[in-house]
Amino acid sequence: MIGALVAKRKVRSSYDLLNNRDIENFLKNWRDDAVFIYPGDISAAGEFKGKEAVAAWFNRLLDQFPTFYITPQHVCIQNLLDLVGTNVVTVEWEEDNVNKEGRKVQLTGVTVIKLKFGKATHVRDYIFATDEALKMAWNE
Repeated sequence: MIGALVAKRKVRSSYDLLNNRDIENFLKNWRDDAVFIYPGDISAAGEFKGKEAVAAWFNRLLDQFPTFYITPQHVCIQNLLDLVGTNVVTVEWEEDNVNKEGRKVQLTGVTVIKLKFGKATHVRDYIFATDEALKMAWNE
């Protein structure tokens, strides 16, 4: 149970770091060989391998959305008794953003995070929006 509480606190803290645009500290919670997958039929979609590629993607996100705020609604832990930090965390979230064109963008989704020794190894976003909505959000 303690491991689950630590994981939940760490995940919520990571979202706070992202909201504060603190990519350097946000990435301290990722392994060097981490993989991030973003969905959709847009230029921002794809699989990004390694911390450097993940950093570039999140910097692009924050550049695209000068006003960016993501709120974790529910954080679920697969293994409540985990003490070594190898686990799966699922986060349901809501975003309230304004893109570079001044358009207000509201998205909802789920992120599945695989942890190894307390750091993200594989992260995949599932977004509840059409490709057209994502294209509009990313100015495509």
